[in-house]
Amino acid sequence: MGEDEQQHPATAPIPTGWRSRIDPRPGLARVRESGAAIAQIVVATTAAFAFAHLVLGHDAPLLTATVTISSLGLVRDARPRRLVETLAGMLLGIAIAELLRLWAGPGWWQLALALALTLAVSRFLAPDPGFAIAAAIQSAIVMVIPGNAPFSRLADAVVGAIAALAVTALIPRTPRSVEARDGHALFDGIDSAMGTLTQALRRGDRVRAERGLEKARALHPRVESWRASTESGREIARISPFLGRQRTEIERHQRVLAAMDLATRNLRVVARRTAYLVDDEEARPVLADVLAELQRAARLIDDSLDDISFEPAARDVLVAVAARLDPVRILPDGSLGDQNLVAAMRPLAVDLLTATGMPPAQARAAIPRI
Repeated sequence: MGEDEQQHPATAPIPTGWRSRIDPRPGLARVRESGAAIAQIVVATTAAFAFAHLVLGHDAPLLTATVTISSLGLVRDARPRRLVETLAGMLLGIAIAELLRLWAGPGWWQLALALALTLAVSRFLAPDPGFAIAAAIQSAIVMVIPGNAPFSRLADAVVGAIAALAVTALIPRTPRSVEARDGHALFDGIDSAMGTLTQALRRGDRVRAERGLEKARALHPRVESWRASTESGREIARISPFLGRQRTEIERHQRVLAAMDLATRNLRVVARRTAYLVDDEEARPVLADVLAELQRAARLIDDSLDDISFEPAARDVLVAVAARLDPVRILPDGSLGDQNLVAAMRPLAVDLLTATGMPPAQARAAIPRI
């Protein structure tokens, strides 16, 4: 083989699969997203260790680190209630092990007994399996690793728990930006599904309709992700002295979320009826225009997550569309299937109106009576 046909290993092109594996962007994104959590863990663990070592005089306060790191973690859902539950489980396991070690001393059968008691008591007290596992891990550490004095490790754990709770309030994990991003992700999915269904109606395309139905069915995880982040953000905002102003916005987003949860369910109904309707490959421009207007209103609601002034604009669009949603009047010569699709859009319009802040009764009144 000649030189022209050879490539030096250092300059040879990297296969596409390997490029994706060494792409640093996903890793950098994860680091950026976990920045606040990393700061919480570092600050809380260091402060707890320093207090237990310098103030309490413990030579190796291991449990201050394990309790703090394990309770805070890197998960996005950092609700204080869940943090307290995790800390309670850990302290329970440590207390049981300390009492058993004081009574029976260390040993293999004492370890077995401590784990059995800890798991049994934890499962009795809480339904969450994570509560029992957290308790058992800390119980095992107490039984295996010697301590300075009776209950010294329980004191270390309490210090770690206090530090974890303190940094949750003082170094919050930017709940507003996280939950808003989850909200936009949901609206992006809704926009994509509605856009695909609109094109299916405009072209009489069954394949597009099926794709729109798949997109509508895939919205539920995004709803649940936004629900978790809004609940986490609300709880953190309640205890953080720096997030008082964000609490009102997060609560408003929860109101939008409740309405959009219902809207995604009704969108699935619209998608199913669309897929059934366009099986005849006939274009339906009137129905496409109506769904496109609902889509435009949903985009304005999405914009209102960052700027509440978009809510009245979305409401105006929806009121105008809702006034037309009489199946017989909008499609006097339409088939029963066409009119059924209009009927399916009615509750979707009501849900979107509710998402703009309109009271449910008023939103229902905006739809013509049939």
